[in-house]
Amino acid sequence: MAVGIGRRQFICALGSAAAAWPLAVHAQQAKPVVGFLSGVSPNKALLAAFQQGLSEAGYIDGKNVTVEYHSAGGQYGQLPALAADLVSRQVAVIVTAGAGSTATLSAKAATTKIPIVFLTGFDPVQSGFVASLNRPGGNLTGVNNFVASLGAKGLGLIHDLVPKAIKIAVLVNPNNAGAELEITNMQAAAQRLQLQLLILKAGTERDINAAYETLVHQGADALAVGNDGFFLTRVDQLVALSARYAVPTIYARSEYAEAGGLMSYGTSQTDAYRQIGIYTGRILKGENPADLPVLQSTKFEFAINLETARALGIEVPPSVLAIADDVIE
Repeated sequence: MAVGIGRRQFICALGSAAAAWPLAVHAQQAKPVVGFLSGVSPNKALLAAFQQGLSEAGYIDGKNVTVEYHSAGGQYGQLPALAADLVSRQVAVIVTAGAGSTATLSAKAATTKIPIVFLTGFDPVQSGFVASLNRPGGNLTGVNNFVASLGAKGLGLIHDLVPKAIKIAVLVNPNNAGAELEITNMQAAAQRLQLQLLILKAGTERDINAAYETLVHQGADALAVGNDGFFLTRVDQLVALSARYAVPTIYARSEYAEAGGLMSYGTSQTDAYRQIGIYTGRILKGENPADLPVLQSTKFEFAINLETARALGIEVPPSVLAIADDVIE
């Protein structure tokens, strides 16, 4: 079965291996291999951030490591095969990102020996990745960027901007292993805010179109789009549909607001990718992932597009403008 692997070398790093975590390829070749497993292809800014993290750990592209990039292209069902391929290549470290929990679960199922550095928006303990945040205890560690909990914050922001919005639709990708946890957190937040939720699921371009039709038919007042790698490949489609149906929408990444979406709230992805680059370098130097605490993202970004707000007839209150990190005119 073809797995549609796209490869390109884009980062380099090397360090001496600790006895507890031998780098399998180190003994056979000059440069170890780092496997980067992603549900979608990260953009240039995120790749640059990952490269920066590696360079901060002392590793430069082309000199002392080879990074093999394996992307599922939004087809999350390919991730187990891609993870198995990386394991068969005896890579030194596997980095997982861009597919919620799905990429990490695929890598975890494929190996208990190769160190895994993850970027996840879901509780790593609750997801079964690590024993605890401070002492992961196995072959996984990484960065938690709070996607699941920030979606709940987004409900509050869209309600602040549109106080009359009582029925809010939430769009999630059912192919994302963390989707149900995201829904649970959103439902708890909606209950606190006395809001009604309409759960919509979309894993394909056609599903997204159908979700917006359901949203309109069900009379939702606003929409919150979940943080999912596949949705990031459909930014233009999502922003265009929100404009066509005149639905106030909050997204989890600033790319949407920059493309014309109303507002976005989430953690800094560039900072998170930089951190996983640093951790990858530290493990290549010989540190044990079991002893590297899971990092918590601390940089948050709230963006609002005033042009889109005006098109929707929304007057942005000063209280909302005051907390925005990026106001797009």
